[in-house]
Amino acid sequence: MAENIALIEPHKIHPNEENPRIIFREDELLALEDSIKRQGILVPLTVFADGKNYTILDGERRWRCASKLGLSQVPAIVQPKPDKLQNIMMMFAIHKTRRDWDPLPTAQKLQQLENELERRYSSKPTEDALASAASITRGEVRRYRRILGLPEDLQSELMEELNKPRSEQILTVDHVLESTRAVEAIVKRDIVTVEEGERLSSALIDKFRSQVERSTVGPRQLPKIARAVERGDVSVSSAQNVLRKLIVDRFYTTDDAFREVGAESEASRDLQLAADRLAEKIGEHLLKRYPVSRPLKESLVILGKKIEILIS
Repeated sequence: MAENIALIEPHKIHPNEENPRIIFREDELLALEDSIKRQGILVPLTVFADGKNYTILDGERRWRCASKLGLSQVPAIVQPKPDKLQNIMMMFAIHKTRRDWDPLPTAQKLQQLENELERRYSSKPTEDALASAASITRGEVRRYRRILGLPEDLQSELMEELNKPRSEQILTVDHVLESTRAVEAIVKRDIVTVEEGERLSSALIDKFRSQVERSTVGPRQLPKIARAVERGDVSVSSAQNVLRKLIVDRFYTTDDAFREVGAESEASRDLQLAADRLAEKIGEHLLKRYPVSRPLKESLVILGKKIEILIS
């Protein structure tokens, strides 16, 4: 594609409506503004001609800072005007090297790209085709689709958070995705009902809002609990108990839940080892035909009653 470098007046340049990056934080702009003030714009913008004006393909932050500083001209590489589909695809090609774009607006733009591809080719694009068009991986496509599957009110809240400086953001997309994925693992194994799972998801997200839950990956303790149940290390009732505590106790964390069932799991393993050693000793006693003394018989009777209670 032919490229021409030109010096363009900032007022003739306009943002690209297909840009997934719609949030520009003041603190980040101030740092770039200071750099431009000292050194100028070192990397030209990339634009396409649109009538007498220009639309940005790359460099909206530089353009915003230049406009605020009152620069009379900015350097720009001028490319031919793309059609709508090409425009969105070019935005995503830039996204491939710009990992600081926020996931929620990017997910929304991916939906537009999918719609445009379907309109152009009269069929819904496959996951592979969509990933290729957006210059991202299939895993990223699935992640963005999970984001789009979140309730609208939660998406709105996350968008409000994204408008804050990163240091002031409390609830993030990753908090929500980690919470929902963890609960899905619990529901899938029938440890809680779907309705209880919804309440658990809400409870986990509330814990992130209140900062009771501080580790983004904290919810990953829940699938560990589910796997412990599958192995038989933890009883279903014990797992259900800690999960319900997560719902009703706002100060109870996923780490607390894991520690609580972990203690049960450790006790279960210790008892199993002790039972294995006792069974081995009894086997030796039988093999050597030792007589059973009265004290030993009394102890074994008491032990037998406790075992009956334990396994009943």
